[in-house]
Amino acid sequence: MRTEESSANVRFAATNALLNSLEFTRTNFDNEAERNIIMQVVCESTNSPDQRVKVAALQCLVRIMQLYYEHMLPYMGSALFQITLAAMNSKEPEVAMQGMEFWSTVAEAEFDLFIDYEDEVERGVPNPQNNSLSFMAQAASHVCPVLLEAMAHHDDGDDDDDWTPAKAAGVCLMLAAQCVRDDIVKYVTPFFTNFINPDWKYKEAAIMAFGSILDGPDPKKLLPMAQEALPAIVTAMSDKNVNVRDTAAWALGRVIDTCSELANNAELLQSVLPALSNGLHQEPRVSVNVCWALVSLVKACYESAVTNGTDGSGQPDTFALSSVFDPMVNELIKITDRADGNQSNLRITAYEALMELIKHSPKDCYSAVRNTTVIILKKLESLLQMESQATSEADKAQVRDLQAMLCATLQSVTRKMQPADIPAVGEHIMNGLLQIMNRAAATKSNAVMEEALLAVACLAEHLGKQFLAYMPVLKPYLLDGLSNTDETQVCAAAVGLVTDLSRALEAEIMPFMDELVQKLILCLQAPKLDRNVKVVIIGTFADIAMAIETNFERYLATVVPILNDAQNAAVVTDPNDDDQVDYVDRLREACLNSYTGILQGFKASPDIAATRQMVRVFVEPIVQLILRVSAMDPVPPTESLIATTAGIIGDLVGIYEGEIVRFFNSENVNQMLQKGRRSKVQKTKSMSNWATKEIKKYSTNGAAAFNFNR
Repeated sequence: MRTEESSANVRFAATNALLNSLEFTRTNFDNEAERNIIMQVVCESTNSPDQRVKVAALQCLVRIMQLYYEHMLPYMGSALFQITLAAMNSKEPEVAMQGMEFWSTVAEAEFDLFIDYEDEVERGVPNPQNNSLSFMAQAASHVCPVLLEAMAHHDDGDDDDDWTPAKAAGVCLMLAAQCVRDDIVKYVTPFFTNFINPDWKYKEAAIMAFGSILDGPDPKKLLPMAQEALPAIVTAMSDKNVNVRDTAAWALGRVIDTCSELANNAELLQSVLPALSNGLHQEPRVSVNVCWALVSLVKACYESAVTNGTDGSGQPDTFALSSVFDPMVNELIKITDRADGNQSNLRITAYEALMELIKHSPKDCYSAVRNTTVIILKKLESLLQMESQATSEADKAQVRDLQAMLCATLQSVTRKMQPADIPAVGEHIMNGLLQIMNRAAATKSNAVMEEALLAVACLAEHLGKQFLAYMPVLKPYLLDGLSNTDETQVCAAAVGLVTDLSRALEAEIMPFMDELVQKLILCLQAPKLDRNVKVVIIGTFADIAMAIETNFERYLATVVPILNDAQNAAVVTDPNDDDQVDYVDRLREACLNSYTGILQGFKASPDIAATRQMVRVFVEPIVQLILRVSAMDPVPPTESLIATTAGIIGDLVGIYEGEIVRFFNSENVNQMLQKGRRSKVQKTKSMSNWATKEIKKYSTNGAAAFNFNR
């Protein structure tokens, strides 16, 4: 790598070798002398006349900053700042992009350090420290002008998939804004004069810059600036250049997301709504961003209406867009039928936007929900015919994608439908879904089957016990879904459907339960099935038990050993492995939830003595798990797990009273419940208070000792 080496090929190979080994050089970077040598060689290589060597050396600097940020202070002022700033100004795209990548990496590192600091403050850690070296804050006044100029240098014909200096500059500016927060405004505001620049490249860059900084400053400080910029952005949505219109639509959505107060401004809506309506029918890339801007607008108006009050259903009576909601929905439905809907993922985006609009519709827009249901059912019917006529694999795949989207849209409208209306359309919905599942099973279309099962779950939730009539025809598809352990999403959807059916049908699901429980157990034994789905299955036994109550006794001999094996496997071996800690917590909570469900189901029996006898069979593993959780070692349980544990302590003490209370009078249990009582989460606090009161109520010296039934 040294400058004495005359062969550019050798220098390039050596620089690449270093780049690929940097992850394993922690010991070298912790040693100042060795670190100085590495940094000197890399920095010298950035001056190589061979572009390959120069780019590879800059890539090394990016990786070094990512891995060894804490050691970079001595080199920033003397070398790194000048090297990377020069790289950003390079006429060679690959060199310029590496310079921008360097400062993107700096911004990400310092933003992460700030988040860690805020987290420590929130958790009450003594003397929290922000370990940021503030490189970005010190360099922003020099870096930002280069980024802004680079954003204005792109070609009309740049491919969406090509990574260019202009795109890299936009990302870097966004990260810089998150890092330096309010200060970003003074560095970019002068560039906003380009909103009215006749050169479309500068106009588009100014709008892009405005949208890119919105995650940084305090939204309250942004509001006046957003109000001033919006007219120019709305005007730009009618620009003759498609790049300007595309970016303006994106920026409009970003502004509404960040400054949601603007959504209720009647004067603003009068200018924004026509621009959005017009934008929907422009080029697919523009229309896609308009769809998301519409979603942002509807969400903002809905959330504002919710703050003004809702009924028992949690829905507001009306909102600022009620008068134009029907036309909005109709326009989106038209977009789903556009001939160019496959471009830029427009058709899928339009359906996703339609779902969001339905989800965020107030009560006085209910007619749109009803009408959309009818339209979606008709589209499903026509798609079934289209599939039989499709010949090419591409056409068939397109039809299947649409079927999945229509099933997802049905979920949205079903969730919003009023209970009185569901039975009238329930049969039409179910018949359509059964046909879809039949085709999906025949063609092994897993994405379609997943969405169809989720749509069935929504319908079952709303129909309640009336759904029983569909169980015989649904059962084959449900059992097949549970058997499809190679396809995680399908199997997970089927497991979720078992939960929803248990809640909807309650004891009336019993005739189907033997087969369902058998399938669930086979799922748990399947080696390929994702472990997270298995956690959900463990928790599903709670819903089954609460649905069939004392009838669950027939499954105790099978299910309790499974729960016991699961809780014994739920052990944290590496407290620094966040994924493992999270998984163990969720698995323990799922086991406790299932035990709780079984207890609650058995408590439905009027025969208290019989309940005590049935529960006695599995009290020992429950107590063992409670004591393991309360040990809070090697990591403390989550708020949710504390609440669940406290809840089952209260249930057990309520059933066995003084017989069992001695197990919960330990120091560990007391400390866990004390932590729960101090929680800011209401459920955790109330459950911990209740469990504590139950323990105190039955803590008497004369209580009989509980003997586990082995």
